[in-house]
Amino acid sequence: MPARTAWPQWEPRPLPVRRRHILRAVLLCCLAAVLTAAGLGAGAVWWGTNHYGDQVTRIPDAFPTGPRPPRPSVHDGGTTFLLAGVDRRSTRPTTGSDATARLWRYGAQRTDTLMLVHLSRDRHTAYVMSLPRDSWVPVPGHGSAKINAAFSWGGPPLMIQTVEQLVRTRIDHFAVIDWHGFKALTDAVGGVPVTIEHDSYDPVLQHRFTAGTHLMHGEEALLYVRQRHGVPGGELDRIRHQQQFLHSLAARIRDRVGLTRPIGTARILDAITRTVSVDDRMSNGDLRNLVIGLRALDAGRTTFTTAPVVRAQMIRGQYTLILDTRKLRALWHAAEAGR
Repeated sequence: MPARTAWPQWEPRPLPVRRRHILRAVLLCCLAAVLTAAGLGAGAVWWGTNHYGDQVTRIPDAFPTGPRPPRPSVHDGGTTFLLAGVDRRSTRPTTGSDATARLWRYGAQRTDTLMLVHLSRDRHTAYVMSLPRDSWVPVPGHGSAKINAAFSWGGPPLMIQTVEQLVRTRIDHFAVIDWHGFKALTDAVGGVPVTIEHDSYDPVLQHRFTAGTHLMHGEEALLYVRQRHGVPGGELDRIRHQQQFLHSLAARIRDRVGLTRPIGTARILDAITRTVSVDDRMSNGDLRNLVIGLRALDAGRTTFTTAPVVRAQMIRGQYTLILDTRKLRALWHAAEAGR
């Protein structure tokens, strides 16, 4: 019987039939696992989008009817939001948070906090401008008044119309959070660290603030962002507190949301979606894309400012702030242009 001829070293040896079957089975199993994981991932995204998106209360007919200002001729293609903080909803539900109650009823509430937010198209930068609630501005159909009266008289449509005419910009989306929701969100992230520079006492809130860094939870955090008495800057110091807290809150959320912290992430998303209301033009897909896009937002490229104030003035027995509208518009248009 002739000897078996050796295979040349440069030519691969064929695998025995049994080993080929085993290898093929392993490869098929691995492929199936990858496809299953991909399917689960897509399913999870779909489930999360609808589960959390459906929890967000939509505000019907939030935008004014009739002509609205066009976008500035120079624009970076980003999105402009108007964010409002209200003391409470017009009615309190028997269970759950105020976010499920009717948003507005004539004369029932005013906005305590008002911020314009512009996110660049690539979501890498954000520009936030606070509009003091005591700003004396024209309110369409009502003459001049404090800016927060617009919400009381005409709800979201009049509030949006007032800000659009003041700033000469186009607002793309509107969002509201009430103070009950603010406290719930603060507690959901485990509190927010805030550094207080000086001791102060607010006689209206009847609360003393001590200098130092504090981990603030719901009730104390709410008192801090609402303080306007016992501080030298009054309303402007309150805005500074709000911006400081918002910056720290955003960092807290960013540190606690991620794939490695599913329970904490779910809790925070649940708190956010149950306490924030948005206009009904914002779909679940829009919310998902916004959340995904905000992962690229760099805290170092987020700019906070306040509408420029010329002076404080008593008008009709009311304390008001007179704005420099020319400078305000120039600042905001520069932000929307990416400058």
